[in-house]
Amino acid sequence: MNLSIPQIVVAALVVTSQVLVVILMLRRGLRSAFPMFFTYLTVNVVSALLLLAAYVNGFPQYFYLYWTLSTIIMVVGFVVIYEVFVDILKPFSAVIDLGKMLFFWAALFLLLAAFLTAVVTNAPSPKRIVVAVDLCDRCVHLMQCGMMMLLVVLEKRLNFSWRSSGMAIALGLGVAAAADLAASYGQNRFPNVSGQLDLANSVAYAAVVTFWALRLMSSQSAPKTVASTPSRLILQRWNEALIGYGYGETATTSTVESFLPGIERTVDRVMARKAVS
Repeated sequence: MNLSIPQIVVAALVVTSQVLVVILMLRRGLRSAFPMFFTYLTVNVVSALLLLAAYVNGFPQYFYLYWTLSTIIMVVGFVVIYEVFVDILKPFSAVIDLGKMLFFWAALFLLLAAFLTAVVTNAPSPKRIVVAVDLCDRCVHLMQCGMMMLLVVLEKRLNFSWRSSGMAIALGLGVAAAADLAASYGQNRFPNVSGQLDLANSVAYAAVVTFWALRLMSSQSAPKTVASTPSRLILQRWNEALIGYGYGETATTSTVESFLPGIERTVDRVMARKAVS
């Protein structure tokens, strides 16, 4: 398949935009805050250049190179979801610990689903690998869409700030994942417009990367805390409940709400000992 001029232009725009975001992250010191997102962009740029060189030079192992790089991007993209999740929920250590456990089981589920898909697929080995990787990639995209929808729905209730870098990254990942899933569905349903859908998907991703660049160039607002909000967040109550079950960091200072019940329990124990004696 020959690349059209619009496809070449959009691909160049995507690579240039990703390089710009990488440079911005280095200059603003965001690489240490989002190392996996930095790796995600870098891997995308390197993959695009390698695949272009292999395509132009007629590399005989282009098929294996493409799916190997796609697998690496998928794995890094999955880790980026957890990285953004941790950044957004920084004040809630117990919720983060629970999320870590859930992400671990989600990763195991993806591996099991990929293995079973490869086993039951009646095709040569390369085709089995493609089907398994494609299934995992769609699952990761669905997780990215789900995280975006969760943040959009709960943004006001949980008092998140759209000006934060983590929220911007999550929003971009969700939009890009939704566009990719829509394009994949359209290509399977309407194969005669596959090229146009692929171009539209690339344009959507270029817009997302441009959004990341603009967002990272602007100042980031400080995350709001529970104490700065007039109403108590439900997420804080979840965090306190999870701390009671051993998740997260144990608070070194007690609040009034946790201090009074502690006094009551101490008095009860003392009275019980006196009654026994």
